[in-house]
Amino acid sequence: MEKKQELYRGKAKSVYETDDADHYIMLYRDDTSAFDGKVIKQLDRKGKTNNHFNFFIMKKLEEAGIPVHVEKMLNDTECLVKKLEMVPVECVVRNFCAGSICRRLGVEEGLELKQPTFEFFLKNDELHDPMVNDSHIISFGWGTQEQIDKMKELSFKINEVLKALFDKAGLLLVDYKLEFGLYHGQLMLGDEFSPDGCRLWDKETRKKLDKDRFRQGLGGVIEAYEEVARRIGCPLD
Repeated sequence: MEKKQELYRGKAKSVYETDDADHYIMLYRDDTSAFDGKVIKQLDRKGKTNNHFNFFIMKKLEEAGIPVHVEKMLNDTECLVKKLEMVPVECVVRNFCAGSICRRLGVEEGLELKQPTFEFFLKNDELHDPMVNDSHIISFGWGTQEQIDKMKELSFKINEVLKALFDKAGLLLVDYKLEFGLYHGQLMLGDEFSPDGCRLWDKETRKKLDKDRFRQGLGGVIEAYEEVARRIGCPLD
């Protein structure tokens, strides 16, 4: 597969065209950002760690029957992915309260929810990713009711698979975001699943082992990511 020009450069990843119209190469960089890109730093080993972590999780989900865009790890920082037409919303599932829901609803961080919650957010950094609902998505043409229903179904199925995986490793899956896209008309999981886009706490101590360590200046960011990888059996070499 020949790597061609860079098509998209996000806050932490770059996407490259290939000589195959159906595939891209995704590059994980060491860039780490917070607060809609207002704070950006380079963290050694971050790109490698997230690439390995994401590949491991995506393959676990694929084994559980979730359609995913990741096909092959090419090297420590690059993977081959299917070319998706992305639905421009983020799907957020919460098992415990943390982050924006605490600010919005005035609830205590760490509160365990009686059942998982599901929320949609529009992907738009300039607007700070505002929350939207099914009606917005359909009315603005961002997606169809069928796609909305499928995204919810897959998000909750993913929750079941990953809660069990992390629980066995002594970890709480607090919350996470997912992005979906269409590949020849089929809806499938895109983007990435890594500690950059979820919250993971130690089950006993509630120690944060995710990107909140960067957002909150706690230090040891990549060491925390690597600890999570080790616990779940994800190889980093």
